[in-house]
Amino acid sequence: MLIDTHSHIYSEEFTEDLDEVVQRAFENGVRKILLPNIDSSSVKKMLDLTDQYPQICYPLMGLHPTSVTEDYEEELELIEFWLKKRKFYGIGEIGIDLYWDKTFIHEQTEAFRKQLQLAKKYRLPVVVHVRDSFQEVFEVLESEAGEGLSGVFHSFTGTAEQARQVVGLGFKLGINGIVTFKNSGLDQVVANVDPSHILLETDAPYLTPVPFRGKRNESSYLIYVARKIAEIHQLPVAELARITTENAEKLFGI
Repeated sequence: MLIDTHSHIYSEEFTEDLDEVVQRAFENGVRKILLPNIDSSSVKKMLDLTDQYPQICYPLMGLHPTSVTEDYEEELELIEFWLKKRKFYGIGEIGIDLYWDKTFIHEQTEAFRKQLQLAKKYRLPVVVHVRDSFQEVFEVLESEAGEGLSGVFHSFTGTAEQARQVVGLGFKLGINGIVTFKNSGLDQVVANVDPSHILLETDAPYLTPVPFRGKRNESSYLIYVARKIAEIHQLPVAELARITTENAEKLFGI
């Protein structure tokens, strides 16, 4: 059994064949799919999918850093409204993204901090988005650490030293199709990370693994990520699946 700990299959890229996408995932051993939220515009589609497939899809609630603007506090109010209204399995995806635009770096930092506080309040793990912002993210995390704060660095592409820092804080590393890319160098980092610290993810519809790179990603392709990591660690795929599934079940309480 595999768990896709990060997938956006509720997005418009899957409007035409969503049922088939879920079926293919199931046929390829993916029994559970975690759905991180983006912002207020994505909540309904995400929850509709969760209600349609309650035994497979598990919702998270959060505000993505690239959706943070001057009105982020209104978005955070909506997030807490939903956290009070129904069950979620984590706060995500949240973090800081300085790749596209640094205009709202202050707002991103504050939104990240406040969502970490929500995670502690509701005793939920966090799914952290980091892009060109490892130091900024880590400083906020260290300042808010404690009170049972736990989570995963989604789509980890950092250095071996950064991986050690993440693990040292008690967080997991989310590894996806990038590990299959020939020149990513991520395989060398993953080789030095014990599988007990790894979660599998697709980030569908993005970051499609080899051999489908360049096409739309989907949760059924998680098997290619699992195979690559198993190869790196010289483990049977079934054993790698068992370890990472237990990691995900324990972290998210599923």
